[in-house]
Amino acid sequence: MKRACCGLVSVMVWSIWISGVAAQDPASVPLSKSARLPLPVSLDTLPTAMKDALTKVIAAPTITAIAPAEEFASKSETYLWLLDHPDRVCLAWKRLNVEAIDIRCLEDGRFTWKDGQGSELTWRTIVKNGEGRIWYAEGKFNPGSLFPTVPVRAVAVLRHGVKKDGDGEPLIRHQVEVFLQTDSKTANLITRLIGPAAPRMAEQGAEQLLMFFSGIAKYVDRHPTKLQPLLAEKK
Repeated sequence: MKRACCGLVSVMVWSIWISGVAAQDPASVPLSKSARLPLPVSLDTLPTAMKDALTKVIAAPTITAIAPAEEFASKSETYLWLLDHPDRVCLAWKRLNVEAIDIRCLEDGRFTWKDGQGSELTWRTIVKNGEGRIWYAEGKFNPGSLFPTVPVRAVAVLRHGVKKDGDGEPLIRHQVEVFLQTDSKTANLITRLIGPAAPRMAEQGAEQLLMFFSGIAKYVDRHPTKLQPLLAEKK
């Protein structure tokens, strides 16, 4: 559970980076286009600058990972609120006594994370509608003392929807795919260190991104009286 609360940032960068460099391994088979999640909107509807930024990462990622779909009980409005407030999700994990990183909300609506070791990432929501989200991130990452700090760009495509269970109660279904673009030389080196376990580890990293949000959504659904104190702003 501790890895789950590392949240959007560390899953994008750490779990996917360290464990998902399989796309650079000539012996591996990268995800086919047919396996990729459909985007919640056409990129052609976006402003040119943002369309170009997203396309560059999605079309030529250094690393990709996709998580299996997850279904869980939650009110739609609660789940969607959590997606828009990852800083408060981190705080909620801490209030449940689970170790979590710090995510800050900037005045312009972006979110940022630093680890004190040279890694820093800032991201924002590019698309949000009834079908999903697209997040875009930029920053730098220090994979460890043996590696240089490298620039990174990432795109996360989240698909979500609501259906009813047998009792007519709402169920959220979501799935995510992450694209990370960075220095290929460092990625190749990490690939050799990780070995054949990389593809499954990358998938686990994407699963943890889903768990970051769904874990809190499920908790407050089971314990509705905890919702307000758990998600309240930090005093």
